Amino acid sequence: MKKLVLVIVILMMVSCQQQKIGYVDNVKLMDDYQEKIDVEAKYKTKLEAFNKKKDSISQAFQIEAQAFQVNAQKMSQKKAQEEYAVIQQKGQFMGQQLQQEEQQLQLEGQTEMDSLVSRVKKEIKAFGEKNAYTYILGGGDGGSVLYGTDANDLTAQITKILNDKYKQ
Repeated sequence: MKKLVLVIVILMMVSCQQQKIGYVDNVKLMDDYQEKIDVEAKYKTKLEAFNKKKDSISQAFQIEAQAFQVNAQKMSQKKAQEEYAVIQQKGQFMGQQLQQEEQQLQLEGQTEMDSLVSRVKKEIKAFGEKNAYTYILGGGDGGSVLYGTDANDLTAQITKILNDKYKQ
């Protein structure tokens, strides 16, 4: 009987231990994380350069197509149709090339962002383990925290850790 009472007392003591719970506002964390800001800026710059290239190629192709239209009037119908088919093929090829290049750029950006998110999750886990948290929940848009006290908000602490590591 003493053993049973002792087991119950021990179980009650274990169950009464307070769990340490915190949360992170994912949106704010990512908005304030300098590496994410830099990655977005890098791909914005790459996208702007790509769009300039695409516009330049499109303008050159339009000039070529307009020149063809002027010259087509002087050609026989058969010759004009052949030239038109060549220009149409060239336009389709350039369009496919540009589309592939744009998709590759998007894939690179998404891959880098996925890697960044993975590193952030690892850092949050390491923070939780180091500071004896039982749970660290995700908040912000689409997060699971509907309410949390400011005392349980770990966003600023984790953002500082991430930014400090990124600076190194």
